[in-house]
Amino acid sequence: PLIDVDDLEEFAVRPAPQGVTVKCRITRDKKGMDRGMYPTYYLHLEREHGKKVFLLAGRKRKKSKTSNYLISIDPTDLSRGGESFIGKLRSNLMGTKFTVYDNGVNPMKTTSSLEASTLRQELAAICYETNVLGFKGPRKMSVIIPGMNMDHERVSIRPRNEHETLLARWQNKNTESVIELHNKTPVWNDDTQSYVLNFHGRVTQASVKNFQIIHDNDPDYIVMQFGRVAEDVFTMDYSYPMCTLQAFAIALSSFDSKLACE
Repeated sequence: PLIDVDDLEEFAVRPAPQGVTVKCRITRDKKGMDRGMYPTYYLHLEREHGKKVFLLAGRKRKKSKTSNYLISIDPTDLSRGGESFIGKLRSNLMGTKFTVYDNGVNPMKTTSSLEASTLRQELAAICYETNVLGFKGPRKMSVIIPGMNMDHERVSIRPRNEHETLLARWQNKNTESVIELHNKTPVWNDDTQSYVLNFHGRVTQASVKNFQIIHDNDPDYIVMQFGRVAEDVFTMDYSYPMCTLQAFAIALSSFDSKLACE
């Protein structure tokens, strides 16, 4: 089925069609004045015959206390106030927990009682944990995304305070209307002396950043996978119920995570 990306803004937040794996690739561009400190990441949809369609671009903001990535539907305009700003990814001070927002209004920045529909939605939260092997072994990721309603539409989660956030719900085990996903635990391979996952040819280079996201009930259904194919090229595939913006932001968090020591 041909995936329709005519309206990028709408496509970016629309869950993948059921039964379809959306195959994308991320290119990291380290050029520019910052010498690789603030690379720009470009997400393209892969089409047959090697054609690519631009979807999203992401870049870390410079003057931010915590890691803060702006995500845009225009590869040339990565500004917070731009028309093309579609969402952002923000980390905690430790760089171990991340939240993905759409382009709505931050409830802390407004005094008036806003229309609920203009408040920003939380689209995902990502938590990285060190494992028993410290930084040597595979990383442990938990991904929390809003659940789906009976019409297969995403439940709208627009927290007004810290207690309503995805991270707070997850930490308080209040997981009604959210979906908790984890990365699939890689298997130790004696031949290569490394932890491996089967990416079915979509990933060609070993990296601690490679991961697959699954639901515990169905470990064979890959909700998202991400991995390296060249120095600055990565594949990113996602399936229902995830959308492009969620998957891209999760991938950006894995570039940033303090636990992502190579």
